Parts: sequence; C-alpha cells; structure tokens
Amino acid sequence: MRFLFFVAIDTIKPRALRYKNIMEIKDCFYLGKVTKPWGVKGQVMVFLDVDTPEDYIDLDSAFVELKGKLVPYFFHVDNLNGNKAVVTFEEITADQAVALCGHELYLPLDLLPKLEGNKFYFHEVVGFKVIDSEKGDIGTLKQVIDYPAQPLFQVMKNDVEILVPVIDEVIDKVDREQKVLYITAPNGLIDLYLDNINTEC
Repeated sequence: MRFLFFVAIDTIKPRALRYKNIMEIKDCFYLGKVTKPWGVKGQVMVFLDVDTPEDYIDLDSAFVELKGKLVPYFFHVDNLNGNKAVVTFEEITADQAVALCGHELYLPLDLLPKLEGNKFYFHEVVGFKVIDSEKGDIGTLKQVIDYPAQPLFQVMKNDVEILVPVIDEVIDKVDREQKVLYITAPNGLIDLYLDNINTEC
C-alpha cells in the first residue's frame, strides 16, 4: 500500500458505474486486479489494493481495463479474506470471467471521500505550487512518483527536477484553496538541486 493514496470508501452506491460518458484511467483510481480463477462455478479471485478491504464487501461494480479501455462490469462479492475477494461476475459466462484474470480494476475518482488537513491523494496535489519553509518557492509539483520504497514529490523549477520524499515530517500544510503545498525539506536537499541551476546559469 502506498502512503496517503488509498483509503476506505464508504460512499459507493449500488450500480454506481452506470455512466453515460466513457471513463478514462486518468479519471479513476486503481482498485486492484483479477488474479486467478476460483472453484468450478466461474468465480475469480480479486486482490483489492486498499487499506480497509471490508469496506468493499458490498461493492457491486468496477471498471476492468481491457486493451487500454475501461469497461464496466457488475458482480457480487461471495467471500472476503483480507485483501482477497472471491467474486462472481454477472451476465458473463465462466470462460469470460476467467479471461478477465490478470486485468486491473478501477473506480472513478469522484467516489473517493474528501480528505481534509494534510491528508491528500497523490493526484489532487499535482500542479500545486511548492513552498519550502527555508527556500521559499521551489517550483510546481509535476507529479508524485509512486516508488515502492518511497514515494517522491517531483517538483519542477526552471526545467530542473527536484525530488522530495513524501513523508509526514516534510509536509507542513496542504492549502487546497490556493493550490499550495507547504513543506520543510530535509536539511540540504533543496540546495543539491538549486546548486545545479546556479551552475548551469
């Protein structure tokens, strides 16, 4: 599980995916993956990449990524054990369900509950101005690189990349109204990148 990315969802409504417009991956968050067949009744095993999988016991729909496109499927959860769920897909055959193994599952971003304070989803702070407590304005947050060992803020200033670890001790304030992220970077970290700018000038 990645830091500050997935939280419990308690607002999903039945048949939530009956959208008129085509959904794109950029408008969704990663829920998990169909991993393998289960039993002899066409069931499959789904791995839920979430913090509290029990909150998904009543989930009855999700988007499945097929050849780069998101296709809505409906199902019911037969059994849940930790992050592993046994699922029966509706309106498809057992062979068609097995064919979904290895494919990723997504849900729309608007199903994520709103976060407050210094808690945030990675996608929502992209584009924020980044202000360091010592160096001031150090650039714009281009993306959060979700490395397995340590997620990093990728901040761009004058075409120079500044990488800052995403940890509680670094994050001072998330100002959603002004779209500003206030941080206190590890001692000497920003200087390593700013020195590169001065050297190139």
